[in-house]
Amino acid sequence: MQFKVPQFIDVEDKLFGPFTFKEFVYLAGGAGLIYVIYKLVIIWIAVPLIIVVAAFSAALTFYKINNKPFIYYVQASITYALKSKLYIWKQHLKKPEVVKDKVAEQTEALPAMTTSRLKDLAWSLDVLDQAHK
Repeated sequence: MQFKVPQFIDVEDKLFGPFTFKEFVYLAGGAGLIYVIYKLVIIWIAVPLIIVVAAFSAALTFYKINNKPFIYYVQASITYALKSKLYIWKQHLKKPEVVKDKVAEQTEALPAMTTSRLKDLAWSLDVLDQAHK
């Protein structure tokens, strides 16, 4: 039995002509705000406000940055502006590495020759115990 798998689920439906629901709300909200400003404010103060609201509404509707809607960047900038910014720099100091030659390493790793086999065995057990830690 074959099932049809939905495709293009990340594409929004066009509900109002060429506009999605969100785009229509941005345009209608901008137009409504422009109307309110026009009716309530003196015309020489209203014109700059109307231009700003119209530009912002158009940007929300049509402008995309890196194929992402403008509202994502507006939200990111508001979040950045309101969020507290505390930058802490933690300096990690590296210990200077001492370069040893291989001959000196090998002589340090070898124990002094002991006469007792028990001491050699105890030394090897200590070395293995430290290597596993």
